[in-house]
Amino acid sequence: MARGTAHIGSDTYTTQIEVSGHALLGDEPARNGGQNAGPAPYDYLLAGLGACTAITLRMYADRKQWPVDTIDIELHLTHGDDDAMLVRRTLRISGAVDAAQKARLAEIAEKTPVTLTLKAGLRIDTVLA
Repeated sequence: MARGTAHIGSDTYTTQIEVSGHALLGDEPARNGGQNAGPAPYDYLLAGLGACTAITLRMYADRKQWPVDTIDIELHLTHGDDDAMLVRRTLRISGAVDAAQKARLAEIAEKTPVTLTLKAGLRIDTVLA
C-alpha cells in the first residue's frame, strides 16, 4: 500500500511531504498564518479523490472501449444541510458517449477506492517513535 512522510520545522507551516518517492509541499494560506507555498491539507484530500476518480473512470471507459475524450472533475469541500462536511463532485465527460454510458460512469465514480475509503471512514493508529 501507500507510504509517506511529512516534516515541518519551526518556521511557519510549510511542510515537506514525500509520498511514494514524490516530493510535495504542504502549507496553509497566508490568511491562516502560512506562506501559501503549497496546497493545504484539505486540498490534498480533494486532489487524491479527484485523481482516483479520474483514473478509475478512464480505466473503466478504456476497458469498455467507450469513446470518452476527456473527464473533468470539479470538487468542492463544503458543509451539507445538516452542517456535516460534504464533498460535492461534478463530472464532465466529453466524447461520443450516450446518456446511459455517462450515468454508468457516475455510478462507477461512487465505487472508486478513495471514494469508498472516505465514505467508510478510516482507522488511524498513532504511536510515538
